[in-house]
Amino acid sequence: MAKGGKRKIAVGDVASNRQAAFRFEFMDRLECGIVLTGTEVKAIRTGTVQLKDGYALIRDGELFLHNVHIPPYGPAARDNHDPERVRKLLAKRGEIDKLMAETKEKGYTLVPLRMYFSGPRAKVEIALGKGKDRFDKRESIKKRDIERDMQRALREVNR
Repeated sequence: MAKGGKRKIAVGDVASNRQAAFRFEFMDRLECGIVLTGTEVKAIRTGTVQLKDGYALIRDGELFLHNVHIPPYGPAARDNHDPERVRKLLAKRGEIDKLMAETKEKGYTLVPLRMYFSGPRAKVEIALGKGKDRFDKRESIKKRDIERDMQRALREVNR
């Protein structure tokens, strides 16, 4: 288990959006850099970032991350950042144009899946997602329950 009792998707993740896999079906994934202030970087390293309600938008040919909560960094009392501010994502022009075409034509959503550090740089993995219908969500729940039961049975057999 990771710090704070929350499970992460991959080793090295600072934050993950596990709810997104339940609410969306993913088509394509993209790794982006993120423009942060110093106190945001320190706050991210504590592992208390919340991606659950986050989404990305393309505005004026640039990619922006909305509704991602990075809590204030305690020791930086008065020079802290706004926890809910809009943050710019860094991606190549061709990738942004491709994402813009997909979101406009097919109505897909850009969802942040995980945040992690690659060396000293913070990265965000975003995915092109299509919202699931209620039926699809029931299928996901059923599949998850079956997998959980199988794992439980295997553990019992291996004892």
